[in-house]
Amino acid sequence: MKKKWYQSFLATSLAATLLLTGCGGGSQPSTAIKEEGPKPAEAPVENVKITFWDENAGPQRTPYYEELIKQFEAENPNIKVEYVGIPNKSSKQKYDASIAANDTPDVGGVQTSWIADFSAREALVPLDDYFNQWEDKEKINRGAIDFNRSVSLDGKLYQIPTTQNLDILWYRPDWYQEAGLKAPENWDEFFTAVEKMTDKGQTRFGFTIRGGKGGSFQLQRMMYAYSGIGEYFDTNGKSTVNDPKHVEFVKQYLGIYKQYTPESDITNAYKEMIAGFDTGAVALVQHNIGSFAEHEKALQPGQFAALPLPKTADGKYTVEGGNTNGYAIFKTTKHPDAAWKFVSFLANAKSQSYWNQNIGQIPTHSDVLNEQWVKDAQHIQTAFTVLEDPNTVFYNPPFYLPDYRSILDNVVDPGIQGVMSGKKTVEDFLNEWAAAMEKSKQQFDAVMKK
Repeated sequence: MKKKWYQSFLATSLAATLLLTGCGGGSQPSTAIKEEGPKPAEAPVENVKITFWDENAGPQRTPYYEELIKQFEAENPNIKVEYVGIPNKSSKQKYDASIAANDTPDVGGVQTSWIADFSAREALVPLDDYFNQWEDKEKINRGAIDFNRSVSLDGKLYQIPTTQNLDILWYRPDWYQEAGLKAPENWDEFFTAVEKMTDKGQTRFGFTIRGGKGGSFQLQRMMYAYSGIGEYFDTNGKSTVNDPKHVEFVKQYLGIYKQYTPESDITNAYKEMIAGFDTGAVALVQHNIGSFAEHEKALQPGQFAALPLPKTADGKYTVEGGNTNGYAIFKTTKHPDAAWKFVSFLANAKSQSYWNQNIGQIPTHSDVLNEQWVKDAQHIQTAFTVLEDPNTVFYNPPFYLPDYRSILDNVVDPGIQGVMSGKKTVEDFLNEWAAAMEKSKQQFDAVMKK
């Protein structure tokens, strides 16, 4: 059973189903599994209060949750939702502490890269029974559901994905036009543009690197976009992280630090990096379509637009699979039915449309994909250009490794800073990263064979 589960993970392609739904195709029924865990019940009639943790709180997102909670409570007057906003920088640590103390929320935003860790620690409620009896189950992206099942150790569903993402480049088309420079389509053009768009006399930089917390995710996606490598591990279990193509890329990429990027990049996390672009100090930034709301608020139409990550030398896009976010129910809840009612509300078409339109990401509900705002959103259509390209290469990071996220946080993030500060070579950095992943995989495979 475990070997079958592992093989199903390798075969899973989030993007395959995204392409079908993005092209107007309907979702397929979820694979039936043995029903276990809490059984769905009628909506509770007693007055209850549940706590919801937002793992990425901030002024650009919190108001939308407050509005959704207001709508939910109006439809369900017997259920009150206490909103707790946690900044993204500290959200994983907050969850870790709450799991250790057995004091978790009823419902929480759970990132895909946390599923294996949290489910292995038995912190989450399996949602298969709830999901299988939900009227909207066949409208939620099948690939995303299957992927989430694949990364949990027991193959159960612990998170309902409600938003899909894709890493892109945001650039200043007005500046590029003034400079007579076309938007970069390949990596040679990318590095040329970064250099030419730098004007230190005007305190304008061609690019900004996320050297602080969370930089590991972005560097990883850029590396594989450059190399075009489609596997995280080769057939011998060796990580491709330290492949010569990645060494070549990281040397050139982190080598632009301070030459064509702000010196503060070495400690800049998401907020500071995006601020550099939105305040007019940076001409190009790599993030994902989810930062659309910040750009829309800070800049005027025509001052920002989305570009795909550059193509490989042989003209292909390379994209990370499993890039979704969603909601989970924690085992300490005393009100699982009320918690599910809230999760299913956040996942319905109306809520997904409201959330994703304002945040700027791709809904997982097939009904929403047909709405006009999706068709009119330049950044989302840019994402579909990549995802619908038949030559696009997809690689799946090992989200199934329980310590995958901790390796990124505790090995890769500080390793990036080590290279940027000149204290570590690129070769040593990538070798350490690869070794940590290989050790984790060896331990995982040993458990799976038992």
